Amino acid sequence: MSADWLKNPLSLFDVSGKVAVVTGASGAFGRLAAKVLAGAGAKLVLAAGNQETLAEVASECRALGAEVHTVARRPNTEADCEAIMDAALSAHGALDVLVVGSGLNDPCPITDMSLERFESVMDGNLTGAWLLCRAFGQRVIARGTKAKVVLVSSARGKLGHPAGYSAYCASKAATDGLTKALGCEWGKYGITVNAIAPTVFRSPLTAWMFEDNEKANKVRADFLARVPLGRLGEPEDLAGPLLFLCSRASDFHTGHTVYADGGYTAG
Repeated sequence: MSADWLKNPLSLFDVSGKVAVVTGASGAFGRLAAKVLAGAGAKLVLAAGNQETLAEVASECRALGAEVHTVARRPNTEADCEAIMDAALSAHGALDVLVVGSGLNDPCPITDMSLERFESVMDGNLTGAWLLCRAFGQRVIARGTKAKVVLVSSARGKLGHPAGYSAYCASKAATDGLTKALGCEWGKYGITVNAIAPTVFRSPLTAWMFEDNEKANKVRADFLARVPLGRLGEPEDLAGPLLFLCSRASDFHTGHTVYADGGYTAG
């Protein structure tokens, strides 16, 4: 094996020119993933249902120098997922990276939760990811190329939560299982499949936890008592693992869930 990379070890993390599909691009993680990959030189296909926010994210990525194509669709159906992948091939002629950033939560005690609400969370976090992976894998395998898949799990895939998370925890545990299964199934094709599992990190949804007021201070203090590194997550805490999993630096890593959680799940 050539050791040319030793002259520039950072080249292992190079994704310039790679075609990356990012779903859920209007959400906190998807938006971050899109901008990280844009700044690293990837060509992007961004998918989301919120067209206004999608256009904003695309503009931000173009400002970072990326070539960007958008698809105003969520991965709700087989047709949606097929269309997203076909749009990527049509726009850029390749499929190198898939980041599934789409998902949702709908906290509710199980005794009050309807089957429809439960299925909505499972569909948003698991079925959509499964459909996207299938559409992506079919095309990559047919083309005989290597590729990277990054799913978004959560610390709640490993740990429970008392605040009505029966659907969310189940969906993220299943995401971890999907990661392992596809890591095993696709290894022979040179396709790696891994997941990033964050805990609380700064986003529009969690901004209140970073504020200086009685409620936020109490909730934050209780939470940080269980976080060995003693702070909440920042976007850049997810950027490093993401770039690692999207680049050839992770070529010998597959089927893993990487916990970007300050040690929360270690204790």
